[in-house]
Amino acid sequence: MVNQDTYTGASFPLTDRLARVLWSVVYFIFFRFSPRPLHAWRSLILRVFGAKVGKGVHVYPAVKIWAPWNLDLGDECGVGDGANLYSQGKIYIGKRAVVSQGVYVCTGTHDYTKQGHPLFTKPIYIKDSAWITAEAFIHPGVTIGEGAVIGARSVVTKDMPPWTICAGHPCKPIKERMMSD
Repeated sequence: MVNQDTYTGASFPLTDRLARVLWSVVYFIFFRFSPRPLHAWRSLILRVFGAKVGKGVHVYPAVKIWAPWNLDLGDECGVGDGANLYSQGKIYIGKRAVVSQGVYVCTGTHDYTKQGHPLFTKPIYIKDSAWITAEAFIHPGVTIGEGAVIGARSVVTKDMPPWTICAGHPCKPIKERMMSD
């Protein structure tokens, strides 16, 4: 599959394309319409397609996944319905991190400074205990710090610090995240 930080040109290798065709069929038949409580079933399907999936992971059935072999899902993380994991490059979601409904995690973009606008990818890291709230957009190459909270509909183009509430377009740190018992 595709290496991070590399230009892939106009096309992906044939093996990658064939794997995505097979994934699309399996996704549609066995993943997308599986009952909501069957998280272990969806985790199994993701593992079969090369994803690294920790214990107790909750990936809901309406999550869109481009290439499961580029996913690394930590223990007890959750990905809500309608999230789009555009995993042309690696996506790392840490332990107990939450990616809420409608979030777009995008590892691929185009180099507009080069002829033909070639595609390139950069990995995204969502660290342990982070929470990406509804309909946020995470840009390629971004790291969301441990325990950070990204506000709804934020556009994250730069790394966000740990244990910080961040929001906006573009997303910026707002205040420290305080935890209570």
